[in-house]
Amino acid sequence: MSEMWPAGYVPVLLARISRPDSPAIDGYLADGGYASWKKVLAGIATGEWTPSKVTDLVKASGLRGRGGAGFPCGLKWTFVPPKEKRGNKPVYLLCNADESEPGTFKDRVLIEKDPHQILEGMMLASFALGVRHAYLYIRGEMVHGAEVLNAAVDEAYAKGLLGKNVQGSGLDLDLTIHRGGGAYICGEETALIESLEGKRGHPRIKPPFPAVSGVWASPTVVNNVETLCCVKHILDRGPDWFRTYGRNEKNTGPKLFCISGHVERPGVYEAPMGIPFLELLALAGGVKGGRKLKAVIPGGSSAPMLTAEEVQSMPLDFDGVAAAKSMLGSAAIIVMDETTDIPKAVANISKFYAHESCGQCTPCREGTPWLNKMLKRVVNGQGKRQDLDLLVQVASQMGNGMTICVFSDAAIAPVLSGIAKFRPEFEACLAKAASPDFALTAPSDVTEKVAGRMAEGIHS
Repeated sequence: MSEMWPAGYVPVLLARISRPDSPAIDGYLADGGYASWKKVLAGIATGEWTPSKVTDLVKASGLRGRGGAGFPCGLKWTFVPPKEKRGNKPVYLLCNADESEPGTFKDRVLIEKDPHQILEGMMLASFALGVRHAYLYIRGEMVHGAEVLNAAVDEAYAKGLLGKNVQGSGLDLDLTIHRGGGAYICGEETALIESLEGKRGHPRIKPPFPAVSGVWASPTVVNNVETLCCVKHILDRGPDWFRTYGRNEKNTGPKLFCISGHVERPGVYEAPMGIPFLELLALAGGVKGGRKLKAVIPGGSSAPMLTAEEVQSMPLDFDGVAAAKSMLGSAAIIVMDETTDIPKAVANISKFYAHESCGQCTPCREGTPWLNKMLKRVVNGQGKRQDLDLLVQVASQMGNGMTICVFSDAAIAPVLSGIAKFRPEFEACLAKAASPDFALTAPSDVTEKVAGRMAEGIHS
């Protein structure tokens, strides 16, 4: 099997995953692990290292969150109120390891193969934020991953890298691994917070935002696994080094991409942010069986679908995919070849969202199962002439701020993009059950207008 990065590229995030001792702390220390954490601890007493210095380095790097939204990490940290405004309330850091987006499996590799990389990133972020107790929330089904993380935390405590007065620095820091119950909605930061508090994973109305009132009504920052790993490397090598990766200053750093579907070598690949889609596809061996590319979902199932023509010159970074009217999201690239039945694929995705809706908001609770029911009817050849426009109309009433969180927007993305870009395939399904005088129609005005508004709205 070929390496999981471009020729000549020196891996950063995946550098250690193939080593047999990669999860163990001794191997991590031998490779220079925890050097930045020890450096920061040693510099606390002298004033060489301060929380603001760490934050400024992360801001200077241009690091954007790797969990999906792509919000600048360092800027997010500055939203935590200063001590004089928050009073005695502690600050919490939550590492979001509830990897649930269909097509996404990059964080799992980091968790199982290089857990100390994550822990060091959490430690450095905790120092920057003034955190004394950090939590890593991992998806419930990741049983092995949770075991690996718990063992890594125990090793860190045993080496004196966590606990009271860490390395004689006067700093106290505890870290807890918390397993979720396996709900997709808990990947949303406020639902994660509710779950961590022992409640049902229902998203909260914002404001207040977590940075002001998060877990236990205290200031809270939620960062993704890959994001925190990047923090460790920024402190190791500096923000200037980090900015050498990427297409421009708004899209910097090394990036992990999950590639699945109709490719020869599915898996997790590391490349500089902004690598052209076709180059990454070639790295994964190209389309399986030498067939033609038909469609791509570039950021997990919640990202609008793109046609083969739309991805020909698309750079894989936040702004490049946004320009194509989709989103990079979690960088979960789902490749579909010419044999793919698009209506069935959309119906399959809609089944997932109907099952995973938390049921808190009416448009999502009622809309997701309705969309799934209608799509099943269409693909089974039982649809009616007006069903496609009705699907678009109902979907348009479910997103763009109609619900507390963006779950509903995620659920409608494949429906609206699929119908807009592959309408003849949906009409062919309707023709199966239609009378002999059935005539295929051009996309209605409502379909085109709503699909266009939806594509613009996901970036607002």
